[in-house]
Amino acid sequence: MSTPIRLAYGSDPSQFGELSLPPDGVDVRGTVVVVHGGFWRARYDLALGRPLATTLASAGFAAWNVEYRRVGLGGGWPATFEDLAAAVDLLGDLAGSDGGAVAAGRIDLERVVALGHSAGGHLAAWLAARPGLPAGAPGAGPRVRLRGAVSQAGVLDLEDAARREVGSGAVDDLLGGGPDDVPDRYALASPAARLPVGVPVVCVHGDEDVNVPLRQSERYAAAARTAGDPVELVVLPGVDHFAVIDPSTAAWGECAAAVERLCS
Repeated sequence: MSTPIRLAYGSDPSQFGELSLPPDGVDVRGTVVVVHGGFWRARYDLALGRPLATTLASAGFAAWNVEYRRVGLGGGWPATFEDLAAAVDLLGDLAGSDGGAVAAGRIDLERVVALGHSAGGHLAAWLAARPGLPAGAPGAGPRVRLRGAVSQAGVLDLEDAARREVGSGAVDDLLGGGPDDVPDRYALASPAARLPVGVPVVCVHGDEDVNVPLRQSERYAAAARTAGDPVELVVLPGVDHFAVIDPSTAAWGECAAAVERLCS
């Protein structure tokens, strides 16, 4: 397997990603956008996603591990959302002739799946909802559309998370206020508010998660079913918040299996 390739999608130091490709001679099974968590805050970065990207590339996927502007480092509304959209859309350039020596035809645009943990799970599900965003909204008019998303203990209902103070005010910090202060932002930013999205979303969540309660995935899945979306809720008994991003665990195995299902 090749060394990850660092590529910029903007001029800010946080606007870059690391592309990990399968070994030479291995057919690409799909493209996975890896989105790290950390409650959208600056002290966490894409290092959290590197083990996942390496594991996915070894399994035959092109893994695009994305960094983005976080709260405290130029992020928040709308910058964080604009960054994720731009990072995904860059895949279209990499897959084309301009990708040249960088990707060499190794980006599969027909099978692009987002995989995100915690706050990254929120962003992964939001990326899946981009086609339904109104014109002019951050992230609207995607050049690259997702085939689906896997949320690993994701923050999927931002209004509920804000009111219950998940992440000690992290949602308010991301959007610049609470749901009563900036309701329009919550309507555009919360995956639960963007249903239906029309593509499958798999929510993988441990029932012993004390960082992001299982309630977040349960509420999203119930709302998605009501909206007619193809959603799957995978509840992991006895699993905490971080096991899903440890490639040595069975919890990660459930996430990898979800990626494979969406790309099949």
